[in-house]
Amino acid sequence: MAAVSALVTGAGSGIGRAIGFRLAADGYAVFVNDLSAARAEAVAAEIRAAGGTAAFGAGDVGSEADVARVHAAAIAAHGPVALLVNNAGIAHQALFENLSVADFDRMFNVHVRGTFLMTKAVLPAMLSAGRGVVVNVASQLGQIGGIELVHYSSAKAAIIGMTKALAREVSSRGVRVNAVAPGPINTPLVMELSEEWRAAKKAELPLGRFGEPCEVAATVAFLASEEASLFVGQTLGPNSGDVML
Repeated sequence: MAAVSALVTGAGSGIGRAIGFRLAADGYAVFVNDLSAARAEAVAAEIRAAGGTAAFGAGDVGSEADVARVHAAAIAAHGPVALLVNNAGIAHQALFENLSVADFDRMFNVHVRGTFLMTKAVLPAMLSAGRGVVVNVASQLGQIGGIELVHYSSAKAAIIGMTKALAREVSSRGVRVNAVAPGPINTPLVMELSEEWRAAKKAELPLGRFGEPCEVAATVAFLASEEASLFVGQTLGPNSGDVML
């Protein structure tokens, strides 16, 4: 029996890389997407070296042409995508009054437009098959906001809203859509934020520590599994207690 095909965006490092490894360990054939071909190729090679099945394709999730090309490559490698993890993201820190329109647009292009375009690419085949799973990676800052991160928080809140609305549209047709909203995780993306911000954030957390990528990957793996069949339009929060719902 062929492995189930999973496409993970932004999988060249950090949380995306951990998700790729976890899904491969769970038996998925993983297509590693990243903006950097070198990073995507390296992660796919590492997954294969560990005994998993993986292919890769570089592309900008905010570009319609790139998304079409990545989607076609994923199908060619492993067949129709049964699991999509929209993880691609960027970080940028600035006070609101110092944000440029370009800063704002770039943040929404990657996070929101990227999630929209990639989901729009894979969804028709999922609906035709009557099954499929989409997991969107948001952030706890999309729920509570973050100082110097208005554009990031806004984009992540939009992803949570998109998750809920799409889940209402497609869950009755066999496609489950959910989100994960991690707190601060020890990734290269978070390390791009200032040391002062990271120290202040850590002090706020009831758990007293940032999470690890593998802990987020475990949450994604759960939402992808049949054990999560009752989860529709939900946002799970591996966030060190930063948000309690």
